Amino acid sequence: MDTFLVGKSVSLRTFQKEDYALILKALSNPEIRKMTGAQKMLTPAKIEKAYDAFALDDHRIDLIITKNETEEPIGDLALNEIDYLNRHANVRIALHDPKYFGKGFGTEALRLIMEYGFQHLHLNRIALCVYSYNARGIKAYGKLGFKQEGVIRSELFYDGEFHDNIIMGVLRDEFFEALSELDGERKKTVSSSREA
Repeated sequence: MDTFLVGKSVSLRTFQKEDYALILKALSNPEIRKMTGAQKMLTPAKIEKAYDAFALDDHRIDLIITKNETEEPIGDLALNEIDYLNRHANVRIALHDPKYFGKGFGTEALRLIMEYGFQHLHLNRIALCVYSYNARGIKAYGKLGFKQEGVIRSELFYDGEFHDNIIMGVLRDEFFEALSELDGERKKTVSSSREA
């Protein structure tokens, strides 16, 4: 498998044909569908067609998230809508099973692709959208320096209710400042646990 970026607990690798089944399985999970706002059931053929088209798009990078210790695929992400002239992009992420939530895998995967975007693609801003009911996601994005920039009110009608779509963004300097704070907190936690 072609590994693209490597972190402490997760890595990002390129998509393979066999990964299409993972996307289909993830979108069959009601909780994952709600987090992504997906309402239509996709077929294997539709997923393959979409990801084949993504692979030809020079303005996006689609990757699979794997756990380093097992190489098990646990999610996917994309740095998309890359505007090389104005130096901004959008990011999206999905962990494929709720058992991976709250363990820092998503935050680390986002950190890897955002570091790549800011350092290697020379981006100045990365944005994302998150539904208002995804409090865990909003908190994780905040750790990486994302700030709320706007709200698209009642954009999603899901389970009989309207939900807002929150627009968040982070500038290059804000991201690296947030990483510095995040790394400082981790060092304090490690030092405290060693002293105890």
